[in-house]
Amino acid sequence: MPDGEALVRIGILGAARIAPASLIKPAKRNAEVVVAAVAARDTSRARQFAAKHGIARVHDSYEALISDPDVDAVYNPLPNALHGRWTRAALEAGKHVICEKPFTANAAEAREIADLAAKSDRVVMEAFHYRYHPFASRVEQIIASGELGTLLRVEAADCFWVPRFSANAYNFSLGGGALMDLGSYVVDMLRTFGGSTPEVVSAQAKLRGSQVDRAMTAELRFADGHTGGLRCSLWSADLPHVTARVVGDRGELRLHPVIPFQQFSVRSADGHRVERFFRARTTYDYQLDAFAAAVLRGEPVKTTAAEAVENMTVIDAIYRAAGLPVREPT
Repeated sequence: MPDGEALVRIGILGAARIAPASLIKPAKRNAEVVVAAVAARDTSRARQFAAKHGIARVHDSYEALISDPDVDAVYNPLPNALHGRWTRAALEAGKHVICEKPFTANAAEAREIADLAAKSDRVVMEAFHYRYHPFASRVEQIIASGELGTLLRVEAADCFWVPRFSANAYNFSLGGGALMDLGSYVVDMLRTFGGSTPEVVSAQAKLRGSQVDRAMTAELRFADGHTGGLRCSLWSADLPHVTARVVGDRGELRLHPVIPFQQFSVRSADGHRVERFFRARTTYDYQLDAFAAAVLRGEPVKTTAAEAVENMTVIDAIYRAAGLPVREPT
């Protein structure tokens, strides 16, 4: 980038394992972004992380990174129950924020952050990276076109195996659970492809301990009458997969798999076809493009704080329907 052109300088909260794929590597391919700093509770770990990934500055606390005048934006990949606390702190310090999913511990906290974001001129993005890839826009275009007819049902699933039960994903106090982890993507897919925020009809959980869901299924109903089905798991008999299905009275669209190779099939009165998006750029690249464009040029983002409130509202309702407590911030 020529001297004098705008640049978004991002600081990372925590030496998170997801950060290289989700931010550091995409930033190296983006002329408008630089990863400028990292902070971790273990400073030695932060220094090792910075040295490995070529990050110039290391801070010995999250507070120090957030107050750094040479950091414009904060990437928040901390444990789920800490998302709200540190996104709030970053906004209060005047920073833009990319927050990993789920946005907060629960819907009430999401509303607090969304209200704060609305009163600021800062960009706040929930990191549902798949939403920024062209395949997601194409799916929405097909649904809106009427090719599938009137929607009847939307289903989505995200299942993986996380056998290490000491992981944060199983820690209730840190906002763990299959629904909070993988299921937050599924809720967003159902809302996006279903066209609105559904109500929860029923939910069933398989537990790890007394409060943490290792797997979750739920039945949903949309205001226009079509139904929805959710499935997610961290440890169950389900083989790892990420899929979605949109059924109308004139056709059906199937995504298989959603990540990492974006492709889907459509059967309708127009025939059967497969559309593929085998591209060199990742979903994270597109997400970072959108964030930089929002910060530098005021372009809108798809996964706003207001949208996050809707997502967390569904997540809370699923937990209640399954007889489990909603998560609380730490």
